[in-house]
Amino acid sequence: MQSRAGVSNATEAKPAIETDEPGRRPKAASLRPLSRLLPFLFRYRAQIGVAVLFLILAAASTLVVPVAVRRVIDNGFSGENAAFVDQYFSVMMFVVAVLAVSSAGRYYFVTWIGERVVADLRDAVFSHLLKLSPSFYDTAQSGEVLARLTADTTQVKNVFGSTVSVALRNIVMLIGAIAMLMATSLKLSGMVLLVIPLIVLPMVFFGRKVRKLSRHAQDTLASSAALAQESLYSVQAVQAFGQEPRIGKTFNAATHEAFAAAAARARGRAFLTAAIIFLAFGAIIGILWYGAQEVLSGDMTPGTLGQFLLYAAFAAGAMGSLSEVWGELQLAAGAAERLSELLDTEPGIADPAMPVALPSPAQGAVAFDKVKFAYPSRPDDQVLKGLSFSVNPGETVAIVGPSGAGKSTLFALILRFYDPQSGTVRLDGVNVADAALEDLRGAISLVPQDTVIFSASVLENIRFSRPSASDEEVMQAAKLARVDEFAVRLSQGFETQVGERGVTLSGGQRQRVAIARAVLRDTSLLLLDEATSALDAESEQYVQAAFEDLMQHRTTLVIAHRLATVRNADRIVVLDDGCVAAEGSHAQLMKKGGLYARLAKLQFND
Repeated sequence: MQSRAGVSNATEAKPAIETDEPGRRPKAASLRPLSRLLPFLFRYRAQIGVAVLFLILAAASTLVVPVAVRRVIDNGFSGENAAFVDQYFSVMMFVVAVLAVSSAGRYYFVTWIGERVVADLRDAVFSHLLKLSPSFYDTAQSGEVLARLTADTTQVKNVFGSTVSVALRNIVMLIGAIAMLMATSLKLSGMVLLVIPLIVLPMVFFGRKVRKLSRHAQDTLASSAALAQESLYSVQAVQAFGQEPRIGKTFNAATHEAFAAAAARARGRAFLTAAIIFLAFGAIIGILWYGAQEVLSGDMTPGTLGQFLLYAAFAAGAMGSLSEVWGELQLAAGAAERLSELLDTEPGIADPAMPVALPSPAQGAVAFDKVKFAYPSRPDDQVLKGLSFSVNPGETVAIVGPSGAGKSTLFALILRFYDPQSGTVRLDGVNVADAALEDLRGAISLVPQDTVIFSASVLENIRFSRPSASDEEVMQAAKLARVDEFAVRLSQGFETQVGERGVTLSGGQRQRVAIARAVLRDTSLLLLDEATSALDAESEQYVQAAFEDLMQHRTTLVIAHRLATVRNADRIVVLDDGCVAAEGSHAQLMKKGGLYARLAKLQFND
């Protein structure tokens, strides 16, 4: 996701993509990252309340059963109490029916909450990603970001959709079982309470290990996804250079690393679960042995021991389930931490506290005043070194210069993708840093060299620049940009789907779609990165004619690649080493000689 023109300023907040580094002190393990997501959950308090009600009903229904079992054992096994047995089993059937209905209700509402929360979370993360400055995407891998948007949110969904419900149910069961254990036998329940720390401490200790392993597993999975996306995005280049085997081996190594991390995580969870279950049930067995001795001595009835046995089993089962839940919560905490890093990354470019309104109607006047700029990733390599020049309303100015002179940087500064270290960039007399971003960018049309085409119809791709435009307005823009000349020959005309990145269109056709967008946007300032150098003669003729129509009656800044544009410009600004080397018309600059004359002869074949 590299885009040179999309680098933001040095004030960009901390990188959102963090991985474990050697020698770096690990963060203390906790479930705290999940608290960052609680606002998404608390939007649905009514549904949570209903789910909790069903959860309590299910737990209460379960906890009633051992009491009935004790009464049956102690009072029901004689002919004279046959009716008593029937009565208790009828009550137990009713309890089972309540348990079934409440469990179904709990499952539905908990699943609904999980799906709704993850949908809101994905929306929030995606909306935030759209607001981040382009510099974020110069360093972040798209596959890594998408893995967080998909895999990590799914992990969170599993927690809010089932794990939290299971945890709450087992907590209620554990508390209820312990309370009933104490009501059944204080002596035996006291022994149970003594062994609880032996169960809880391993949960906390090994839970930290599981969370760390979970974070590493999620990171390696995201890295392999990033590699796959990058390779598939450039599959033609991979095939053209015959690098399929090497890329395949690299991906294989990445997937094996992800598998190893996942296996380590699974081993940690398995050991944690085994330890908790062994300790819990082992302790219960020992306590029940003591209870059996109490029955034999006549100090406890068989029914009471049976009741205690069932509550002990409930408590042990709840503890065992909570050990698994703890591991799942640790997994989700790792995912939530990664999502929080994205949500906490602040855009490096933001609206000013008190935006200054741009003049209306807009004129499109542009001025650079002593602008100095270096990319944040290369702070010591200054791209612009006190650059100054201005463009008058309605003027067409061509920007020329050798590669690396800073031509594309000018466009990114005008659009305020980042701010200069010193100096000002003004649009219609207003410092672009003082204007609202929506107003600023709404006053500018951009035709980039590398046109972005979406997987949609030709009509919708043109409408992208102004979604509120009518079909008639879109068709008029298409006609002015000469899009209609090829669109009518497509299988479904303007409704033809052009495929991902416009794969079904030629370079010239994509350029004409970009020009149609600019026509439809109809702003006073046009930024044109003329990209005809890679087109065939016929396509260039169509695109050049569309360019000329587009530039009428508006201020135009052109990064020129062809001599025809330079000759037709009102003025030419020559950049060299981050400064304005010369200004003037084509004839004036050719007469002066120097850099422009050399470029005209070498680059433009004059």
